Amino acid sequence: MSLSSSARAAVSEPLPSVVRRTLSTAAVRPSWLALGVAVLLAPFVGSLPDVLVYLPFALSALVFGLPHGAVDHLAPARTVDGSERRSMLVVGLLYLLCGGAYLAWWFVAPVSAAVFFIALTWFHWGQGDVYALLALLDVEHLPTRAERALSLVVRGGLPMLAPLAFHPAAYRRVVAAFVALFDGSPAALAPFFTPTARLVAGGGLFALTVLALAVGAWRVRRGAAARPWLVDAAELTLLWVFFAVLPPVLAVGLYFTLWHALRHIARLLAVDPDAQHALTTGDAVGALRRFARDAAPLTAVSLLLFAGLALAVPSSPTGLADSDALLALYLVGIAALTLPHVVVVTWMDRVQGVW
Repeated sequence: MSLSSSARAAVSEPLPSVVRRTLSTAAVRPSWLALGVAVLLAPFVGSLPDVLVYLPFALSALVFGLPHGAVDHLAPARTVDGSERRSMLVVGLLYLLCGGAYLAWWFVAPVSAAVFFIALTWFHWGQGDVYALLALLDVEHLPTRAERALSLVVRGGLPMLAPLAFHPAAYRRVVAAFVALFDGSPAALAPFFTPTARLVAGGGLFALTVLALAVGAWRVRRGAAARPWLVDAAELTLLWVFFAVLPPVLAVGLYFTLWHALRHIARLLAVDPDAQHALTTGDAVGALRRFARDAAPLTAVSLLLFAGLALAVPSSPTGLADSDALLALYLVGIAALTLPHVVVVTWMDRVQGVW
């Protein structure tokens, strides 16, 4: 079965309406529900044991989170109807070279590697949301690259900067654990956690959020569809409240697993011919089952690489009774995989007309 060009070009040529509705039901609405319920339960989070606070990150190793990047080797071929063999070879080399170089960076200069990881994640989570707005929510108020870039900065900044503004101690503890794994000095991170830095981060992000909403409202007044803008505004409000009231580890773990990863999986389903066929019949479960099958082998390989990393880091977390150290190890492994993943997604953005 060949994939139609309209399905491949999910932004420059919109997804078929039935596919968009199915993906919205399977990926977008569940993310609203998950984060909304978490906000409602926020008053009780303080009494949760650590095992539950860290549970979303633990589950992400097998459910949505880590697997969402484990189909990168097939994504280029499916996006442009190309050769799967060539796609696997190119992406494999990309992961080996980019991922390997970035992992080596952690051993040499962990502080700058950690700062780069936060900046990279900011960009990547922002680009994921921009695609979802355009392809899954069919927004009309982001017609230019400048407006999409503003949305990217705001959307990616929320999980990276809002926790810094509202929960600096918990944020600093996790980032310091990154550095400590490689015998770096956590004190080098101090300038990022001063009251001034937090004010600039939180206040600047809030100002950009207001600007993005205002520009979108102006577009609506000029004829853009109002409902998608209202959804955009509601999502931004939800995300601000979500990251303000929940501790960073729990909030980012839930966001990574049930928001970012789930929306990227929806994107991958839209370019998979067999998954798209299932989506046109409303069979989201069948499409997700196909994704799980495709993602399973490299998810397993990634977990083996993480085990090797645990043995290689100077301060092995296996000798520490510290949840932060174990989380840091997992996230450093994710970081090494994220850089080549971002290259693949950026290429998809270009081919599909996001920019």
